[in-house]
Amino acid sequence: MCRNIKTLFNFEPPATEDEIRAASLQFVRKLSGFNKPSQANEVVFARAVDEVTAAARSLIRSLSTSASPRDRLIEAEKARERSRLRFGA
Repeated sequence: MCRNIKTLFNFEPPATEDEIRAASLQFVRKLSGFNKPSQANEVVFARAVDEVTAAARSLIRSLSTSASPRDRLIEAEKARERSRLRFGA
């Protein structure tokens, strides 16, 4: 799967509409193989992004968990630490 797509569920504060759309755009780019579609494919590409965004929004709102929400800043620091360990300082 595309490494640029971030987990959006169970964070405090919740995922924003922009974050959901950005993840959806990355997903459609990955599936289509296009970073930017040609004019001939622009309409269907944009429609796919809209549909994936709606599905992702619905999924995130429908999911439930008993786990406490994760803090974005703490998770970002953990990711930086994993990167430092993997690639060095």
